[in-house]
Amino acid sequence: MTVDHIGIAVNSIEAALPFYRDKLGLRAVHSEEVASQNVRAAFLQAGESCLELLEPIGSEGAVAKFLKHRGPGLHHVAFQVEDIKKEMNRLTPLEALPRAGARGHQVCFLHPNNAHGVLIELVQHD
Repeated sequence: MTVDHIGIAVNSIEAALPFYRDKLGLRAVHSEEVASQNVRAAFLQAGESCLELLEPIGSEGAVAKFLKHRGPGLHHVAFQVEDIKKEMNRLTPLEALPRAGARGHQVCFLHPNNAHGVLIELVQHD
């Protein structure tokens, strides 16, 4: 497994982007709305991995709940895997099946209780 990206929950991508882009010098490489997750996502290249800024759309969804309870900050660490179904059988995912995620990849999440308090995302590039 390799680190695909690190997810950071923010109240506003527009407000957070100048820090990551202008101050840290990271290059914005992709943005999209992921309606199924009620978020807007912006990816910034950071070496061989990315940072993913996550802004909630409305008050529903995991990122909105995260921000309400914890405030902005580290949301998850995502690992790229070769075979997501194989990894799901080996690990304990929150979902029964992989689903479509940002950038058209298949994703699933592992519960933080199974990863020492860290929300882990598995990502299979198509």
